[in-house]
Amino acid sequence: MRLVTVRLQSQATLAQAIRRLGLTEEEVDSGYGLVLIDPGQDLYGLRVAEEAARRIDPAAGGGPYSDPRIEPYGPPD
Repeated sequence: MRLVTVRLQSQATLAQAIRRLGLTEEEVDSGYGLVLIDPGQDLYGLRVAEEAARRIDPAAGGGPYSDPRIEPYGPPD
Protein backbone atom coordinates (compact mmCIF):
# COMPACT_ATOMS: atom_id res chain seq x y z
CA MET A 1 0.00 0.00 0.00
CA ARG A 2 1.05 3.58 -0.65
CA LEU A 3 -0.06 6.75 1.08
CA VAL A 4 -1.38 9.38 -1.35
CA THR A 5 -2.59 12.92 -0.86
CA VAL A 6 -5.41 14.38 -2.92
CA ARG A 7 -7.46 17.56 -3.03
CA LEU A 8 -11.20 16.95 -2.76
CA GLN A 9 -14.23 19.08 -1.96
CA SER A 10 -14.87 20.03 1.66
CA GLN A 11 -16.21 17.24 3.87
CA ALA A 12 -15.45 14.59 1.24
CA THR A 13 -16.21 10.95 1.97
CA LEU A 14 -14.16 7.87 1.14
CA ALA A 15 -16.78 6.84 -1.44
CA GLN A 16 -16.50 10.23 -3.16
CA ALA A 17 -12.71 9.96 -3.20
CA ILE A 18 -12.87 6.48 -4.75
CA ARG A 19 -15.19 7.72 -7.52
CA ARG A 20 -13.21 10.91 -8.20
CA LEU A 21 -9.90 9.05 -8.45
CA GLY A 22 -11.31 6.20 -10.55
CA LEU A 23 -10.41 3.53 -7.99
CA THR A 24 -12.17 0.40 -6.85
CA GLU A 25 -12.98 -0.42 -3.23
CA GLU A 26 -10.46 -3.28 -3.38
CA GLU A 27 -7.65 -0.81 -4.20
CA VAL A 28 -8.27 1.34 -1.10
CA ASP A 29 -7.50 0.61 2.55
CA SER A 30 -10.95 1.25 4.01
CA GLY A 31 -9.61 0.62 7.52
CA TYR A 32 -7.28 3.60 7.15
CA GLY A 33 -10.08 5.63 5.62
CA LEU A 34 -9.94 9.15 4.25
CA VAL A 35 -7.97 11.48 6.54
CA LEU A 36 -8.28 15.27 6.38
CA ILE A 37 -4.72 16.62 6.44
CA ASP A 38 -5.19 20.33 5.70
CA PRO A 39 -8.74 21.75 5.92
CA GLY A 40 -7.63 25.08 4.43
CA GLN A 41 -6.59 23.35 1.22
CA ASP A 42 -9.11 20.48 1.29
CA LEU A 43 -6.13 18.09 1.29
CA TYR A 44 -6.81 14.48 2.27
CA GLY A 45 -4.71 11.35 2.68
CA LEU A 46 -5.63 7.75 1.93
CA ARG A 47 -3.85 4.43 1.44
CA VAL A 48 -4.14 2.70 -1.91
CA ALA A 49 -2.62 -0.27 -3.70
CA GLU A 50 0.75 0.25 -5.45
CA GLU A 51 -0.72 0.08 -8.96
CA ALA A 52 -3.55 2.48 -8.04
CA ALA A 53 -1.04 5.00 -6.65
CA ARG A 54 0.76 5.06 -10.01
CA ARG A 55 -2.49 5.87 -11.82
CA ILE A 56 -3.40 8.88 -9.67
CA ASP A 57 -2.54 12.19 -11.34
CA PRO A 58 -0.08 14.15 -9.14
CA ALA A 59 -2.01 17.31 -10.04
CA ALA A 60 -4.84 15.90 -7.89
CA GLY A 61 -3.01 17.00 -4.78
CA GLY A 62 0.47 15.74 -4.17
CA GLY A 63 0.89 12.19 -5.29
CA PRO A 64 2.15 9.01 -3.63
CA TYR A 65 4.43 8.68 -0.62
CA SER A 66 5.99 5.68 1.02
CA ASP A 67 4.13 4.36 4.04
CA PRO A 68 6.65 2.41 6.09
CA ARG A 69 5.55 0.32 9.01
CA ILE A 70 6.35 1.99 12.31
CA GLU A 71 7.93 -0.31 14.86
CA PRO A 72 9.84 0.16 18.10
CA TYR A 73 13.58 0.48 17.93
CA GLY A 74 15.41 -2.22 19.82
CA PRO A 75 14.14 -4.88 22.18
CA PRO A 76 11.22 -4.09 24.50
CA ASP A 77 12.15 -3.18 28.07
